[in-house]
Amino acid sequence: MLKVILRIVLGAFMLYAGIGHLTFLKEEFYAQVPTWITTSKDAMDIIVFVSGIIEIVFGVLLILGGKLKIKTGIALAIFFVLIFPGNINQYAQSIDAFGLDSDTKRMVRLFFQPVLIIWALWSTNALAVLLKKNQKQ
Repeated sequence: MLKVILRIVLGAFMLYAGIGHLTFLKEEFYAQVPTWITTSKDAMDIIVFVSGIIEIVFGVLLILGGKLKIKTGIALAIFFVLIFPGNINQYAQSIDAFGLDSDTKRMVRLFFQPVLIIWALWSTNALAVLLKKNQKQ
């Protein structure tokens, strides 16, 4: 039951973040686009928009659960790994966003990314499946 609740909570968080990408948090999410990818406002708009749509899809899939639950957990964990450079960029460039207005706060945030990865895998039972497959090899 705890896994289900935490999966739905993570899904709600992803929905909130995804909707935020497209609306009221759009400017904040520019801080997540690594400057080594682009500094173009138009390119950032596309990246923020696409990542918002992806997060909305993840949110819906997490909340619904179902047959795609394990694949969703794995895909979300990969997504969290892929967006981690944006968090590093925010720290390295000392970019204020999401209330992270000091290097200390931005550094602490970096340590939450592994928590999100484990949360995505554990709450969807993907971690158990991956560990079981690893034991068979």
